[in-house]
Amino acid sequence: MEVLYGSTRSRGTSVTASQAILQGLSHDGGLFVPDHIPVLDKSLQELAGMDYRQTAYEVMKLFLTDFTESELKACIDRAYDTKFDTADVVSFREAGQAYYLELFHGPTIAFKDMALSILPHLMITAAKKNHVEREIVILTATSGDTGKAALAGFADVEGTRIIVFYPKNGVSPIQEKQMLTQRGENTLVVGIHGNFDDAQTGVKKLFSDRALAAELAAGGYQFSSANSINIGRLVPQICYYVYAYGKMLRQGTIKQGELVNVVVPTGNFGNILAAFYAKNMGLPVGKLICASNDNKVLYDFFRTGVYDRNREFVLTTSPSMDILISSNLERLVYRIAGDDGERTKELMAALSGEGKYQITDNMRALLSDFYGNYATEEETEAEIRRLYETWGYVIDTHTAVASAVYRKYREETGDRHKTIIASTASPYKFTRSVMKAIDAGYDEKGDFELADELEKLSGVKIPAAVEEIRIAPILHDKQCEVDGMKDVVKEFLQL
Repeated sequence: MEVLYGSTRSRGTSVTASQAILQGLSHDGGLFVPDHIPVLDKSLQELAGMDYRQTAYEVMKLFLTDFTESELKACIDRAYDTKFDTADVVSFREAGQAYYLELFHGPTIAFKDMALSILPHLMITAAKKNHVEREIVILTATSGDTGKAALAGFADVEGTRIIVFYPKNGVSPIQEKQMLTQRGENTLVVGIHGNFDDAQTGVKKLFSDRALAAELAAGGYQFSSANSINIGRLVPQICYYVYAYGKMLRQGTIKQGELVNVVVPTGNFGNILAAFYAKNMGLPVGKLICASNDNKVLYDFFRTGVYDRNREFVLTTSPSMDILISSNLERLVYRIAGDDGERTKELMAALSGEGKYQITDNMRALLSDFYGNYATEEETEAEIRRLYETWGYVIDTHTAVASAVYRKYREETGDRHKTIIASTASPYKFTRSVMKAIDAGYDEKGDFELADELEKLSGVKIPAAVEEIRIAPILHDKQCEVDGMKDVVKEFLQL
């Protein structure tokens, strides 16, 4: 059955999957959502016998229904190849009562590789299907990981250019150097003087700027996005939850149909929304545990029904979660509002204007799948140290937030279902914070010296993504104010 995509903010004309991927964001500022969530058409036992690529096809074919089998399989084969350092693409590590799903074995050592390795291939295929002649300009805001993964995916891809905006003082040194050393004639990296929410809001404004769109068209360009607002980013993220369940079933860790909980360190809400979609496809998922850091806007939302960004923006050691406007939450709000675009539009207008909105009691009742909590900086540091000292397992700061919140959930609820924790980044991406948590004495060393120490301590080889930027030259040094983002785009495209 064909799946079409409409906006979260209107009842406008539906578009195909390929059109939604190309467009990125709806013209009314809304996010594209499927007109229904398809149900898995393979049994859990069948899925348990599949490798990652086969599983990805079985999931994506149900959402991307205007892609042919050969087109979709070609995209998958190109994406999940030897650029991943494990044959399984993802891997598991059991520690305590949890199973850590390592999603960072791709070229930029963060979970964003899982979707951004395939998005360029989906986009180029979509452009051909829709006879697009204009050059596609990928416009992206990043809180640290999306930027490098998107740059790596789109670098020198014919028919595309990519512009990444990031908060100049809001990412880790390794994250920043990964972006600033990115090669590719079609790439531009810009540090903004503001936080991630400023960058994300600025990008959304550029998407909805009709005058700019006309200038782009005249110059032979059109915008699209690599952020998780793009449905082409979200759908591939569903795959690893389905694969994880199948692998646990194959290994005998769980029985067929047994419920598992999922914990996700959450910033922009895309990764946990993908788990929610997987559950609605028929995957036996129990509770979806939303883990926040000190920027606990989502924790407050799940506890009170009020989303309020009017608060201090906290810079933490888990910078990819330093977000006060969780864009993908709009997709969930639309669903619990009964797929009411007008109601969703009103709530998002309140968020934009007053900085907050409140959902109804009926809408709150539909959030029972979710549990929210947060971990402080001290709790995050303690969790890194605890896992290392107890299990010899080193995790990054974001995974530590999730792990700490999971322990709070167990204590609060007594729920003992087997649990998957999404491990979203390699500890090598945040060496200073990780090593300081294990032993404060490491804090005097440089970031790459710390990587050497982490290798000795963890027994895990330094990833190529870190080694290659040790001496790589800085290729991007542009910075701008938030209100200068439009000028930067026009200058890069020579408009």
